[in-house]
Amino acid sequence: MSEESLIDQLAGLEAVARALEPEAEERSALFREVNEYAEQFLESLEERPAYHVTEAMGVGIRAGTVEENPPGLARALQLLGDHVDGPGLNPASGGHLGYIPGGGIYTAALGDFLSDISNRYAGVFFGGPGAVRLENLIVRWVADVVGYPEQAAGVHLAGGSMANLVALATARDAHALRGRDYDRAVVYLTTQTHHCIAKALRVLGLGDCHVREVPLDERYRMRADHLDRMIAADQAAGLKSWVVVASAGTTDVGAVDPLDAIADVTDRYDVWYHIDGAYGGFFALTGHGRTILKGMERSDSVVLDPHKSLFLPYGSGMLLVRDGERLAGTHHYEAHYMQDAKKATDERSPADLSPELTRPFRALRLWLPLMIHGVAPFRAALEEKCLLARYFREEIAKRGFWVGPEPDLTVVVYRYVPERMRTPDAVIDWAIVNSYNEQLVEAVRRDGRVFVSSTQLDGKFTLRVAVVVHRTHLSHIDTTLAVLDEMVERLGR
Repeated sequence: MSEESLIDQLAGLEAVARALEPEAEERSALFREVNEYAEQFLESLEERPAYHVTEAMGVGIRAGTVEENPPGLARALQLLGDHVDGPGLNPASGGHLGYIPGGGIYTAALGDFLSDISNRYAGVFFGGPGAVRLENLIVRWVADVVGYPEQAAGVHLAGGSMANLVALATARDAHALRGRDYDRAVVYLTTQTHHCIAKALRVLGLGDCHVREVPLDERYRMRADHLDRMIAADQAAGLKSWVVVASAGTTDVGAVDPLDAIADVTDRYDVWYHIDGAYGGFFALTGHGRTILKGMERSDSVVLDPHKSLFLPYGSGMLLVRDGERLAGTHHYEAHYMQDAKKATDERSPADLSPELTRPFRALRLWLPLMIHGVAPFRAALEEKCLLARYFREEIAKRGFWVGPEPDLTVVVYRYVPERMRTPDAVIDWAIVNSYNEQLVEAVRRDGRVFVSSTQLDGKFTLRVAVVVHRTHLSHIDTTLAVLDEMVERLGR
């Protein structure tokens, strides 16, 4: 190919490729159109169902196939509105009371927008010194919330599942576990421990470890006295007590294990102490939370999810490790093409603290809201959700529902029991009760004004309310109570 023809070919390709870099006027037009869609969505949230049952359930999005000749933004937004932001669960709704993660706050979306525009690489200090400093600043703020010392380190990851996996990998290396040790290593948890822990053990190749399920008390919290006896028995039998996984807010009932008492046990036996506080850890911002989470600061590692109780969009989980050298020891790396980066090591790089090398600039989605709002509204929202959960429990009990223990945080478990089965000497037909509550939760889902979920508790079908979305207020709880009243009347008592 001659030089002239090569230049002509490059010019032609450049002319087509420049469509990826719209001019200012086109950018403004695109932004206006997207912003209008977003504003319509936000302004209509109160009227939108929390769960929308449709026959097609989003199948129409398949019309948005990728073509050489694109249909344009207007068509894309129409498809999103009809087939993605319509059917199924609406996580942004104040009536979303089913699962733990809360709807994303608007200012976090602005942070993501700025992060995506600049595309700053927040993985290595050499490439993005300001971005890495900001990542570490946010990690340090969270470490202060937990009560961790200055030598702690942490990393902002995609969610609690990844953060728990990274924590267990760090604990494995901190205790020098090798393949030959796996069949004698012991993990201690409860039946309330999140299933991502079992998944992480399997992914890490630690599936051969012994897993001990520590008994629960009447509030579904780990019994520290039983844990003590189990570890003593295992060590006497020549096994290696490796890690205790406590929960600071279980998924089923929102229970917080006795963190301080568990720390006494792990200190006594030199066992790695990990806390899964993905849901509950940030309640430490409140007075009630600081009391119930006492002992969290004594753990070796802890997970907190900003996309749960700090109301960020999905994709925000944070791991903190008390001894930062342990975290770096597991996840550091060397690469010839990165040799220039060794010249700048003022701060730890997130890429040295987790499996992620290429990663988004996540800190901006938390830092910007904190810069705009401060901490006070987050604290107030968390305190409000705790009070709303207690209000719901009291009100639903007045209606004859069985209720579980008073919530440690913001999850309430309950079920409807027919009046004839409520007397102390009545025989409860659990087949009838379970079937009725299955029909009840389905009726609420089809009604759509609010969304509640269910679980199995002690082998019985149980309803859950999880009050975590920042848009959930007293009116939404009152609506939930009214919907439950209506559905009970409709199904018949």
